[in-house]
Amino acid sequence: MKLLLAEDDAILADALSAQLRQVGFEVEAAPNGAVAEYLLLKQHYDIAILDLGLPLVDGLTVLKRVQMVKPALPVLVLTALDGLDHRVAGLNAGADDYLTKPFDFPELEARLRALLRRARPLPADALEMGRLVFEREAHRASIGGEPIELSPREWMLLDLLLGQRDKVVTKEQIAQSWGADRSEASGPSSIEVYVHRVRRKLEHSGLSIRTVRGLGYLLEAQTPPPSS
Repeated sequence: MKLLLAEDDAILADALSAQLRQVGFEVEAAPNGAVAEYLLLKQHYDIAILDLGLPLVDGLTVLKRVQMVKPALPVLVLTALDGLDHRVAGLNAGADDYLTKPFDFPELEARLRALLRRARPLPADALEMGRLVFEREAHRASIGGEPIELSPREWMLLDLLLGQRDKVVTKEQIAQSWGADRSEASGPSSIEVYVHRVRRKLEHSGLSIRTVRGLGYLLEAQTPPPSS
């Protein structure tokens, strides 16, 4: 997912760019409104973050001009101004959401992903948990928009864990889900190998597979660290 970040505070822009890249966005930064407007009109972006207090061309003007050409582009507005008039002006100009500084990054990420979901509705059969999207019918899985490759058994294992999320899945259930698939070795040790493989592929998804000693495995959402 390609994102434009229009923010004139260099320290904040660098910090946000780094955090956004860590969660799967391809980020391009614009230090002022003139650059932001040029990039948004000339290049493709899936979503934009636009600070209203930009130099050269203010963010509200950029928003109005871009919306005339690309009305479907999701835009989240950032501002240090918390007045009702400023929020209404931004929304009336075409912003899809509004976030006031200071803010916590997990909230920003959640709002961005909500805007992207509304812009691109998921198929009815898709499961979404954390940053993982699991599309059963299309047989696709992605984390933060980036596809992940899963072997048939890894796919079946993840499908089972998602279907039983927040419940313990036993090794017997995993073996049964593999059914008549004899393409690879079965048994408790091979299950542990596949769990390890899927666990590694879920890195940066916001999910973890916890081993419940003596019972089985539990897929759960990771708790984000408290913001400093």
